[in-house]
Parts: sequence; C-alpha cells; structure tokens
Amino acid sequence: MSPLAPRDMDELFASPSPWLLGEGPHAEMVLSTRIRLARNLDDVPFTHRAREEQLMGVLASVSAAAQGSKSFADGLLLRMNEVAPLDRQVLVERHLVSHELGDGARPRGILIAPDARLSLMINEEDHLRLQALTPGFQLAEAWALADGADDELDPALEFAFNDEIGYLTSCPTNAGTGLRASVLIHLPALVLLEEIQRVLKSIMQVGLNVRGLYGEHSEVMGNLFQISNQTTLGRSERDSIESLERVTRQIIETEERARERMMRDARVQIEDKVWRAYGTLRYCRSIHAREVINLCSAVRLGVAMDVPALCPLRVLNELLVLTQPAHLQRMHGSELAPADRNIVRAGFVRERLAAAERESGVNP
Repeated sequence: MSPLAPRDMDELFASPSPWLLGEGPHAEMVLSTRIRLARNLDDVPFTHRAREEQLMGVLASVSAAAQGSKSFADGLLLRMNEVAPLDRQVLVERHLVSHELGDGARPRGILIAPDARLSLMINEEDHLRLQALTPGFQLAEAWALADGADDELDPALEFAFNDEIGYLTSCPTNAGTGLRASVLIHLPALVLLEEIQRVLKSIMQVGLNVRGLYGEHSEVMGNLFQISNQTTLGRSERDSIESLERVTRQIIETEERARERMMRDARVQIEDKVWRAYGTLRYCRSIHAREVINLCSAVRLGVAMDVPALCPLRVLNELLVLTQPAHLQRMHGSELAPADRNIVRAGFVRERLAAAERESGVNP
C-alpha cells in the first residue's frame, strides 16, 4: 500500500523525512544516500537564459508529466513563489531543494512524491533535477528509484540530448549522464585521530568530491562529509555508482578500524567525550544550531560503539534537521531572534531526549 501524499506544506512539515530514520545498511555511519539526475527540455533555453514565460511553460510541462507518472502520482507540487520564505528554508534544511531554488525567484517548483524519497526540482540550474534520497548506504536502491522515475518521464518530455555527448546541461560538469551520486557519511574517528586529511586527499585523487552537510559551498560540521562523483561525461551511470560504492566501502572500513583503535587505546576518554556531549544536550538552557550538530556527532559515535543508554540514531538524525532555524521557528509558530532561538532550541532538544528516554525505558 503506497503512502498518502501530504496535501500541503503543513502536512509535509508534520511528516518525518525518510532519510532521517536511521535505517538501512551501515546506518550508524552513513546517514543517507542520494542520486540526482539533471535534465533539460529540448528547444528551451537553459534556466538562467530563459524568459519568464518559457520557465512557466517548463514548470507546467514538467509538473504535468511528473504527476501523470507512477512515481509522482498524487505528489505534492509547491510553486516556490507561492511558498513563504520560512517554508522555503524548511525545504532547504530537509535537503529537498537547493539554496538556489529556495530563494523563491522566477517560476520554480518542487514536486515531492508521496513517500518523500523522490523529489523533482523544476527550473533550478537545470529544468529538472530528479532526486532519490534513501536512509543508510543504499546506492543501488536509490539508483533504481531515480532511474525508474526518469524512465517514466522520458516518453512525456523531449530531453536535450546529443548522441556524442549525452544529456545537455547548464553546467558542463553535469553533461553526459547528468548523474550525481552521493553519500552523507560520519567520520569522527578519522577526525579525532587526525587522519581525515589523508583520507580526503585520497578520495579526491580518484575523482570524487567532498563537501559539507548541505552540499556545494557548505562547510563541514559534526564530522559529516558528503562524498560524490565528479565526472559525468564519458562514464556510464553504472561506472560512476560502482566507483562511489567501492570508495565508500573503503572509507567505512578505514573509519571502523580507527574506531576500534580509539576504543582499545582510549575508551575512558571517548566515553567521557560522549557523555559530556549527551549531558550538554540533555540539560542545556541555550544552544546554537551548530553546537547541536557537533554534540550529536559525539553522541552518534557513542551509539555506534555500543555505549549503553543513549538515544536511537533516528533521534540524533532528527535533531540535525529539526533544530535548524527554519524548522525551529515553524514549530514555534513565529519568527525568533537568534538569542531566543537558542533558548527555544535548548528546550526542544531537552524534551526530545527526555521522550526518547521514556520510550526506551532507560534513564542515563
């Protein structure tokens, strides 16, 4: 039975994001897997050169084709210029739209499938950005979702395609397959042991990109790294995905060995770091969003290393998103000054961790 689609922004906000569930292979280390496909309509200028009426035509054509497909039937279409600024930022914080799409300028939209694992950005850098987002390390599943939806859209839309190059895109780095595959991975042991720069250098030497929590131009926080393919021209989708899969498995093994060394050589110090972080989160009275991310990183390490009586991964994942400024203000029902946000954020974190303790029946 397929899930019921949210009917509006309120229902979407009340629904948990599937990638935050803390499920899937290697979920203790890999928060999410994403596949993104860039496409443009033939005979329509790229988004940055198209006129307003042309972009309106793209929005109408793409949304009609998508809502007529199996993957997006009954999905939620949001026209960005009709979405409040705070709600647009909520979509950015949930990794459903980019900062560019979230600015609300020009005729743009987001179509979200009923189960929210699939979404379709319309008139971002390219006319279409099809995204599949799954919890844990699931490249094959995410690719199957995105590829299936792409196949459904293809008969209804004439994509810009060249027999020699492949799919034509606004940025040359996306031309060819138009594929961006990425994993959001937590690497605290490599950071603590000061081995992360060596690992990141080796990642980039094999043609992969490393970015922060919110992708391009975002900084690394909470020891969370987004690793993605860089080359789309002259390589098949299978080659790109298999390369990312192979390198990610090597990184997972390297991080696991680093964690084993830390627990063998400095178990008390690591547990002390974990419990200090948990105690701050559990009893804070004012806290910044960045601090929540960094403290959750330490607690996540403790959960992965079987430190007892901590909250589930799902709760830590939720805190990464729900404590961000737009989510926090929407939950509160009004905009807040930064200092007030810190107080409200602390109250929310305390309540969420207390609820998790009650649910699990443990009292740290």
